[in-house]
Amino acid sequence: MSRICVWAGLMLFVLGVQTSAAQNCDRACLKNTMTTYLNALVAQDPSKAPLAANVRFTEDAKDLKVGDGFWKTATKVGDYRQDFIDVKEQVIASWVIVEESGRPAKLTARLKVANGKITEIETLVGHAGDRVAGGAAMVTRPDMGIAPPAGLRNSREELIRAADHYPRGLTIGGFDKVDAPFAKDAYRLENGMVMAGPGCGRGGPGGAGGPGRAAGTPTGTATGTPAGNPTGTPTGAASGATGGGGAVTASRPQDMSTCQDIKTQRIIAHPDLTKSVVAVDEEQGTVLIWMNFGDTGTYGAGNALIVYEGFKVFGGQMHAVEAFMKVLPKETPRGWGKTSKGMD
Repeated sequence: MSRICVWAGLMLFVLGVQTSAAQNCDRACLKNTMTTYLNALVAQDPSKAPLAANVRFTEDAKDLKVGDGFWKTATKVGDYRQDFIDVKEQVIASWVIVEESGRPAKLTARLKVANGKITEIETLVGHAGDRVAGGAAMVTRPDMGIAPPAGLRNSREELIRAADHYPRGLTIGGFDKVDAPFAKDAYRLENGMVMAGPGCGRGGPGGAGGPGRAAGTPTGTATGTPAGNPTGTPTGAASGATGGGGAVTASRPQDMSTCQDIKTQRIIAHPDLTKSVVAVDEEQGTVLIWMNFGDTGTYGAGNALIVYEGFKVFGGQMHAVEAFMKVLPKETPRGWGKTSKGMD
């Protein structure tokens, strides 16, 4: 009798392990889930996505029915996509260019998966023509998608700790003030515009002759200047940031004359900034953080910049910072997960 009980117990244990494994979605599974979702999105057919019966969907922090909002206008998946795959949390978040009637929109999407079904959909949609939408030529760089060098990979906790210097520095108006661990060649892209580090402040989206290329152009092709944007005139988040050195203000939130060094570039303080970790890709050494910059007077009365900022971290240093962003009312919450103040 005892032998039967032992065998029964072993069988239950094995079945439990198998069931748990079946319920977990690995990197390839999570990536494929996002691909399936995006294909359903541009087909404007939610039935083609593996949605849970109780799925929750937000767009620009507003709860909507799946099939509404961007689902009604998205027409084609573009040629840019950057994934943040968080296997531990069963989450995938992606930046994707998605066309709306031939015009590029910048989509940030986060999916939560359980038992093979999508249970959470969090999105931010930056439509062409939106304030801070960026230019027609979007610079891309490969850094986020390159695995960290052998021996320099950081733990999950170390990745978050390094990336958290960024919102802390924004809050008090200086990354040097929090001794942010930037690598010497670290850069920042905002909606496809090079705003700090190598290639910044030289006229085009990647700087005239600077590194990077426009999404959709062959490697080695000059990025040029965004259509309809005179050379030397920034768009979006860079607006008001040109000119010589000097004090930064609400209308000039970052100093492009000091942009070559991301750590010491002059920026305004964002005392009302709030933040929330969206995804941590331990294999790729990347962290995605949601931020509400608060009302700094930069984006119109009562508005704030809502940002999904990604960080490439290895060897304890931040090597790249990239972001998709949009101007929304200052009260805009993330609506998911835990949110804290910038210095917390």
